[in-house]
Amino acid sequence: MKKILVVDEHEVVRAGVMRIVEQPGIVFGEASSADEALRLVRDEDWDLAVLDFSLGEGSGLELLKELKHIRPRLPVLALSKHSDYEYARRLFKAGVSGYITEDSPRAELVQAVNKVIEGGRYVSSALAESLVGYLEPRSEKPPHEALSEREYEVLTLIASGKTIQDIANLLSLSDKTISTYRARMLKKMRMKTTADLIRYAIRNKLVD
Repeated sequence: MKKILVVDEHEVVRAGVMRIVEQPGIVFGEASSADEALRLVRDEDWDLAVLDFSLGEGSGLELLKELKHIRPRLPVLALSKHSDYEYARRLFKAGVSGYITEDSPRAELVQAVNKVIEGGRYVSSALAESLVGYLEPRSEKPPHEALSEREYEVLTLIASGKTIQDIANLLSLSDKTISTYRARMLKKMRMKTTADLIRYAIRNKLVD
């Protein structure tokens, strides 16, 4: 018997995922928030977590890190709106075993779940196309590739509309630390204002 935890703030999305991948020998658990997901992972053993990275209350990346801290060997399949290679690369580096976009065909979601739950790794076809484009020769890398993992996370949170104080509270850091990250980002990306960062993130599809 395999146990899959589906984490998404929307009940209809959780129900859809479970209905698509339902098969003999699989049982499901549901979490609609980061706190609920963390509690379930602490209390029970799971064979796979399907995690929506557009979870509304904060950073899906931060939740991933906490889940992996509690259960380092827990396979995580990322469900995301992004088909951007750089975004996916950072998630794989943070510990996901598979990555699939929300607009993928049903059969591909089933394939991804089956492969990851058996210990493999999976990259969606949409991301594979993005990867091909990423590997094409070009004169220079995009500016956001110069950012550290934390700086990139702060960039996406700023671009999603969160204030310095919001981000500090979310990441359990001081306002001063977040402001320092912002200053470093501006310098590394050769930009002058927060508005420049936001425009860049939206234009390059680093946020929804």
